[in-house]
Amino acid sequence: MLVLAASDKGGTGRSVTAANLAYQRSLDGDDVCFLDFDFGSPTASAVFDLPDAVVGADGRGLHSYLQGRTSEPLRIDVWARTEHPALRDRPSGSGRLVLLPGDRTGGEFPFAEADRHRFVDLVLRLRHEFDLLFVDLSAGRSYAADLVLTATSPHGGLGRQENRWLVFHRWTRQHVMAAAELAYGNAGLVRAGAAMGHRPEVLSGSIRFVRAAAPDLESPPWSQVSPAQYVWLRQCERVLEELAAARGICKARVLASIPLEPVLQWQERLITDEDVHDHGIAHHETLRAMRDLAQRLTDDEFWGPW
Repeated sequence: MLVLAASDKGGTGRSVTAANLAYQRSLDGDDVCFLDFDFGSPTASAVFDLPDAVVGADGRGLHSYLQGRTSEPLRIDVWARTEHPALRDRPSGSGRLVLLPGDRTGGEFPFAEADRHRFVDLVLRLRHEFDLLFVDLSAGRSYAADLVLTATSPHGGLGRQENRWLVFHRWTRQHVMAAAELAYGNAGLVRAGAAMGHRPEVLSGSIRFVRAAAPDLESPPWSQVSPAQYVWLRQCERVLEELAAARGICKARVLASIPLEPVLQWQERLITDEDVHDHGIAHHETLRAMRDLAQRLTDDEFWGPW
């Protein structure tokens, strides 16, 4: 299965959340491959704590592969190469966790037919090795998004491969409107995909939304604010829910809400059991939300017909 991580704006938590989802599925025993298609700013190596990957990918990353400058993109075994202290010993029963990084000096580029063929060939080969492929896309209707839309269309080479889109947004008015525009706007994923041969209802049904950095008003410190602030926060929550529903992001289309979490905000890295239970620096609610979302990716109950 292809899991496509998209967002209209930067700073939504898309990359760090997608990496955490890949990590959680690997812990569950799945063989997982993470492809960094954030052509403008490939950052997955930092989230997986792979500092040497930044230099190692130059000339060998996904940018170079798609543009024909290398015959195979660099592959990095996260379990074997990470410098994250809690990940150095691969847990028993875990699956493979492999990163295909982007070039540090890559940047956005308009794709040609040959680039699409190389992408399709890569995905088809990886599908024989891995249970889940995560593709972290650049923000907005980028060249990366168009490349994937074209490749996954009925005649694009990957039309028979199951794929699911996650559109990430923060829980603010601007981000809600931007996420809805990315999915359903005049130049959004559904209309662009229809122009490329996708059936709009099928493509729309493959899109779900993830709220990132969403405050839980029932947990500290939000439940400890003044009465006036609490009433105001509840009003803001109601207004945002109404706005989201009016823009097509009703609760049935929201796959998860990831709580506002300092470890994610300030360090942008994987959250481990040790962070929660041993060090006490991350919240249990955040880890649980990540685990639940990781399971919902392949749970058809959350991806029924629309």
